[in-house]
Amino acid sequence: MRVYNFSAGPAVLPVEVLEKAQRELVCFEDVGMSVMEMSHRSKAYMKIIEEAEAKLRSLMHIPDNYHVLFLQGGASLQFAMAPLNLLVGSKKADFIDTGVWSSKAIKEAKKFGSVNVIASSKADTYSHIPSYSKESFDPEADYFYICQNNTIYGTKFTTLPDTGNVPLVADLSSCIMSEEIDVSKYGIIFAGAQKNLGPAGVTVVIIRNDLVGKASERVPTMLNYQTHVENGSMFNTPPTYAIYMLKLVFEWVESQGGVAALEKKNKEKADLIYDFLDQSKCFKGTAAKEDRSLMNVPFVTGDEALDATFVKAATATGLVNLKGHRSVGGMRASIYNAMPIEGVRALVNFMKDFEAQYGGVGQ
Repeated sequence: MRVYNFSAGPAVLPVEVLEKAQRELVCFEDVGMSVMEMSHRSKAYMKIIEEAEAKLRSLMHIPDNYHVLFLQGGASLQFAMAPLNLLVGSKKADFIDTGVWSSKAIKEAKKFGSVNVIASSKADTYSHIPSYSKESFDPEADYFYICQNNTIYGTKFTTLPDTGNVPLVADLSSCIMSEEIDVSKYGIIFAGAQKNLGPAGVTVVIIRNDLVGKASERVPTMLNYQTHVENGSMFNTPPTYAIYMLKLVFEWVESQGGVAALEKKNKEKADLIYDFLDQSKCFKGTAAKEDRSLMNVPFVTGDEALDATFVKAATATGLVNLKGHRSVGGMRASIYNAMPIEGVRALVNFMKDFEAQYGGVGQ
């Protein structure tokens, strides 16, 4: 029996995708072998990666002046690749610090240039997106960086900072394709696949053409975006099976009606949980209402022992991976695209039953 998996990542995948992958696992179409066994230079595999890119471009309305790359190393490698490739002018970058992942990106960027942290919500345990003034932006910065959705703390940017001519670099690992965005507002978008796109092992990078080819010759070949653009993401052997799985997920998104249709479903799922949390006498959401994520919903009872009781009881009923990140505790429900609304309803119903049993003990 499949459980409802609320893991922040690696995360739930559509059952239809898993079933198709299962059918094609041993023998892909008429090729006579698994995708995992194929040469990445073969015609059969070239078709897979080209279709994956074409479907992503279509679903996200990616303009022609952007490259799409399928890379390795996770979003964490992008923390270094972005400054290595972009800190070539003023060698300065602006950052907004909204959590663990942006702070890690700041740490990496400081190795290669000067970092200006425009604003931070660290003092408030990153429970909100900090306010900031455009006057503090550096017009000479080589790029401006945000983590658009904060997986651990359940916050997101509802409005992008207006960075003018400074390229906006954004980590969309936990929110990509959850709602429609205007790609032209970004210089670089990157996302580790294991939250909303597919299995771990591949990272999607969407980069504006003019930001490619700026890196110094001293930058390692594998860390230069131009290397991967010139070689169609195949300078070395790519994560072939993970890219194949991306293609299947993109096909599933198409079958659901595209990103706009998923956005509507995601808002419905999030509203179910937040509406309950806002009137609950036992549970409390930890993210500021105006900055709440559609994908990650952290909550607490106010009592660590009761939190642990909740997680254990939920797991026993097939609602798994609800324990909050170790840095903040409590609980977290990650409700990515592939989480069916039935799973969210089951969680809310369980929370109601739990509250009926324990009342307002936590608060």
